[in-house]
Amino acid sequence: MKIIDKYILKTFAITFTTVFVILFFIFILQTIWLFIYDLAGRDLDLMLVVKFLLYGMPRIIPLVIPLSVLLASIMSFGNLAENYEFAAMKSAGISLQRAMKGLTIFIVVLSVTSFFFANNVIPYAEYKFINFRKNIAQRKPAMAIAEGQFSQIGLYSIKVDKKTGENGNHLTGVTIHKKSINGDGVRTVIKAKYGDLVSSENSNLLKLVLNDGFYYEDIIPNKWEDRKKIPFAKATFKKDIINMDLSILNGNQDNQSITNTSNMLNLSELNYTIDSLKKNYKRDVVSFADNVHQRSGVLNVNKSILPLKSESVKPDLLALLTTSEKLQILQFASSNVYSTLFSIESSKNELNMKQIAINDHLGAVYDKFVVAYACLLMFFIGAPLGAIIRKGGIGLPIVFAVVIFISFHFINTFGKRLAEENGIDPFLGSWLSSLILTPLAILLTYRATNDIGSFNLDVITVPFQNLMKRLFPTQN
Repeated sequence: MKIIDKYILKTFAITFTTVFVILFFIFILQTIWLFIYDLAGRDLDLMLVVKFLLYGMPRIIPLVIPLSVLLASIMSFGNLAENYEFAAMKSAGISLQRAMKGLTIFIVVLSVTSFFFANNVIPYAEYKFINFRKNIAQRKPAMAIAEGQFSQIGLYSIKVDKKTGENGNHLTGVTIHKKSINGDGVRTVIKAKYGDLVSSENSNLLKLVLNDGFYYEDIIPNKWEDRKKIPFAKATFKKDIINMDLSILNGNQDNQSITNTSNMLNLSELNYTIDSLKKNYKRDVVSFADNVHQRSGVLNVNKSILPLKSESVKPDLLALLTTSEKLQILQFASSNVYSTLFSIESSKNELNMKQIAINDHLGAVYDKFVVAYACLLMFFIGAPLGAIIRKGGIGLPIVFAVVIFISFHFINTFGKRLAEENGIDPFLGSWLSSLILTPLAILLTYRATNDIGSFNLDVITVPFQNLMKRLFPTQN
């Protein structure tokens, strides 16, 4: 490797590392903000919080790496152009293509690494992350109940005076308000001196064992005049058990989405799953068609009794029947039609959901390649753009990088959403943003490597600089 390649690679590597660390920290803060409900006020120890964040970190890499490459490319090549280092290279016979050669090899290696990271590390981390959220209540069920205040868990509002034990499972001074299923207020109040929370990682139920307590329950009579008496029932108990659904403690988690998410699978697993989903889809289509055919009653018609000549067919078969028979036949036919239409609609919705699942898994396959290609794409947009605008630092390059990446991310999200809803092909949905921005990368690279003019940005930058000077005058 020649000195010029080492110098450019070193310049880019330092900028890329700095930008990556800053952006990674920003996205980590966003992750904490998104899942603050799972962390705040739940009495989790430091190790559980660290595990939660470690499992959530790999999922943000596909966003951070392309943006870091784009921003580092614009800043690095913008600094080299602004300091006339590219002019010195050209005077020595070194073209921009030659200057980009060594760095291009580095970006290719980074792209391949990103692909293997997206195919192996992210699925494993996603599996751990989602199941960690799912089992966080099983690991420490007392996290959902705070001392000295009411904590809402489904229909139960629970307050404890004190929590003891290694995991806070032993409760003292338990007060429970149970809401009515109909949602018309609290009808049952339970108080107990002691309580224990019992859970298992293999069970979705949280058991609350209460000892030495009593409860009040309002009774709603059927007669309105009896309701003015406000009757209630009171009882004491030595031991009582309340079972609660653990999924409530994890927010609005959907068990089906947890077990069937495509982000937890690598390429080989995705291909196997897609093949199974497609076979299942085709089998359901054939089964649905046979079901509709049988409902039509065509199979029950005896073809031997049908007339051979169309002239002998009577124009109105209902004319041979009585009025009551006609009514019964028409009602039966109407009921059969409505039943068939309902079956068609429900089967259509079911097949649509299965097609969405197939599209989601296909999109997950293409996303692994899109991440790798995005690194190359952002480099061939950022490097020539930095050489053209000849602006380094953290001012104008950040503006260009944010605008380009937001456009890329918005188009990518829009395309994947449209593909999931079966609006377009999953391949096109995943690659839509790359296909749109690739001509821009080719155009910028062509203009930069052939010295075909530059964009005159003084119309934008000079008024902005003058405004900043007026707002923040230099202090002598």
